[in-house]
Amino acid sequence: MRTQKPSYYVFGTLMAVLLTMMLASCGGSSSTGGTKTLKIIAVPKSLASSYWEIVHNGVKCAASKVPNVNIVWDGVQNDTQVSGQISLLQNYITQSPDGILYAATDAKALATVNQQAAGANIPIFTFDSGTDPQTVPLFATSNTAAAAKAADEIGTKLNGKGKVAVLEFVPGSATNDQRVNGFKQELSSKYPNIQIVADQKDDSDSAKALSVTQDILSAHPDLNGIYAANQQGGEGAAQALSAANLGGKVILVSFDSSDPLNAALQSGVVDGLVVQNPFKMGFDSLTAMVKQIRDGVKASNEDTGVTIVTKANYNDPATQALLNPTCANFQG
Repeated sequence: MRTQKPSYYVFGTLMAVLLTMMLASCGGSSSTGGTKTLKIIAVPKSLASSYWEIVHNGVKCAASKVPNVNIVWDGVQNDTQVSGQISLLQNYITQSPDGILYAATDAKALATVNQQAAGANIPIFTFDSGTDPQTVPLFATSNTAAAAKAADEIGTKLNGKGKVAVLEFVPGSATNDQRVNGFKQELSSKYPNIQIVADQKDDSDSAKALSVTQDILSAHPDLNGIYAANQQGGEGAAQALSAANLGGKVILVSFDSSDPLNAALQSGVVDGLVVQNPFKMGFDSLTAMVKQIRDGVKASNEDTGVTIVTKANYNDPATQALLNPTCANFQG
């Protein structure tokens, strides 16, 4: 004859099962050590540039220093795909993540995404590139001030006179417009004898930047300088100057750094790089989001700074740490 289990044993077993089910279903997130695992979406302007991978590394580094944070890194293939980025972000909003970080491909078009996330009670911050209006925290370079430094670099090297060309990347992007306007304003106010003879866009495509620069050099054989507002523009312009044997003859100052740009700086084709701190953008934005979610510390805008890198300071330890950031050498 089978022995019947005592009623208190059955009751205890049922309670244990119910408790397990409740914990598993709570909020759709796992929990380890009493700390809820956060799901944070991070969306760059594109997946096609090494610049954004540095931002990604900063985000991952920050996540490694706090418990239970999962990062989903996703994006469109290039930063002209504005509608694609909007759709991607809207889809993530419907999934109710714990937070969203992103770089806006278009300042005005992406502003509605901020509103939609706020309506869904999802914290949303921007890194590198913000929106118009900027209603959420932004972790980025002060692009207008940084562009003025680029203008000063060219203005000084040209002794305040000459003809220059501007390579934009995606007009309408907050970063593009700030960098172009900041450069032009500084030239106008401090270097009135420097004339901008060409202003072209390259769609953040180094091959197109090469072609555009070649056309500018043909139309203006007396060109003295080029300002490239981002990495791809600088890479294409450097190729064009090298092909025309104009390295060191036409001043080239570019935003950002990359292996091709660093090599061109050392060879003398590039005269200066306006180097941002994309690692810090990723690190600080993720850190601030976790603090806001878990500790109620409200985030605010942050200028992550720039450094003008030339051949003279290229090998300085601080410069090398900025150009080759790792989780181990990042100083915050």
